Amino acid sequence: MAQQTKIAVVVRDDLAGWQRVNVTAFLASGITAAHPELMGEDYVDADGREYLPLLGLPVLVFAAPAEDLARSHARAVGRDLPTAVYSEGMFKTGNDADNRAVVAERPTDELDLVGFAVHGPRNAVDKICKGLSLHP
Repeated sequence: MAQQTKIAVVVRDDLAGWQRVNVTAFLASGITAAHPELMGEDYVDADGREYLPLLGLPVLVFAAPAEDLARSHARAVGRDLPTAVYSEGMFKTGNDADNRAVVAERPTDELDLVGFAVHGPRNAVDKICKGLSLHP
């Protein structure tokens, strides 16, 4: 499955550096939680020390202006692919329950997204991210 699929994370390009990294980490965790079969095997160094597994396929990270991010998110929703979302208001909360409440306050097309992640067939993810630039 992993070879035929792709993960993309799209973050708003006007975020501070720490926010982009934070949003990317949260969104990648959403994809991982929904698709544990994408996880690779444990890592082991030459001394035999074990390390946690990582995703078994690359995560492409894109940066986009708010309107392009919203358009790409609409494409993902329109293709009925599961997505992880991060809304602007989540920067002001400190827990998962409050984060969910922030998202629940708005309908899909009015979410104040600063990022989203999607996992799906390569061609579908390519179409969702068409025109976006990879994060520098």
